[in-house]
Amino acid sequence: MSFARAADGTRLHYEVFGPRYGEPVLLIQGLGADKNGWNLQRLVLARRYRTIALDNRGAGRSDKPTEAFSLYDMADDAITVMQAAGYESAHIVGASMGGVISQIIAVTHPERVRSLILACTASANHPWRRELLEGWKRTAEDRGMGALASSAARWVMGPRSLRRLTPALGWLGPIGLLRPAHGFVTQADAILSIDESDVTELLNQIQVPTLVVVGNQDILTPRGDSEAIAERIPGAELVVIAGAAHGLMVEHWATFNQVITEFLGRVTGVPRA
Repeated sequence: MSFARAADGTRLHYEVFGPRYGEPVLLIQGLGADKNGWNLQRLVLARRYRTIALDNRGAGRSDKPTEAFSLYDMADDAITVMQAAGYESAHIVGASMGGVISQIIAVTHPERVRSLILACTASANHPWRRELLEGWKRTAEDRGMGALASSAARWVMGPRSLRRLTPALGWLGPIGLLRPAHGFVTQADAILSIDESDVTELLNQIQVPTLVVVGNQDILTPRGDSEAIAERIPGAELVVIAGAAHGLMVEHWATFNQVITEFLGRVTGVPRA
C-alpha cells in the first residue's frame, strides 16, 4: 500500500501495477470515485504499461479534508503521486472530473504529459449541470450517500446497464454508498469553484497526442462537451462509443479498453497484448 504527501500534508493513496520498465500511465477518476473505478482498465493496461491509479483527495483511502480545495490542488496531487511513483511525466487518462484535472495538468504543466486521454468529460459547466451538482450536494449533506445513489445513478449509467450492473454500483463514481458525504461535497465544491475559462481558453496550447472518448448516451457530459474539447486541442481524436452512457468504463469496458489501448499503442509504439 503506497501513500504520497501533498504540499499541504494531505495523504494520497495510490497503487502501481505492471512492468517496471513499462511506459507510465496515470489514471485519474471522477467525482466521488476511487481507484477501483479503473479496475477493468488496470487489468489490461498493466500487461504492457506501468499503471498508476490514485485515490483523489476526498475519496478512497486518501485523506478527506473538510476545508475547501480546488481542482488545481487535485492536479498538483496527481503530479505528486506521479513523482512518488518515480516518474516526471506520464500518459494521463482522466474520466469525468478526472478529465478536467487532466486538462488542468496539460495546460499548466505540459512537461508532465506524454499523451492525454479524456473520457466522459467537459471543459466548462453548463448552468444545468451546476444546478445538478448543487442538488447532489444538498442530497448528500441532508440525506446521506444512500439517498444520493437513487438520484445520481440514472445520470451515470444507461437504463439497460443500470439494471444489469446494479450490484456493482457501490464502487462507481458518486454513488459509493459507504463513503462519507463530506468527501463528495468538497469534491463537488472544487468542480463548482473552478474558473473554467482558465482551462477552456488554453486547450489550443496542448501539443501532445490527445484522445477524447464519450458515449452517445451520456446525459451528464453529453457528446457536445467532448466535441468542444476535441475542436480546441490541435490534432485531437474524438471517439464516440455507441450505446454507452457516462459510466462507459464499466458498462462498455471492452470497447473502451480497445479504444484506449489502440491509442496508447500508437503513441508509445507498444503493441497491444
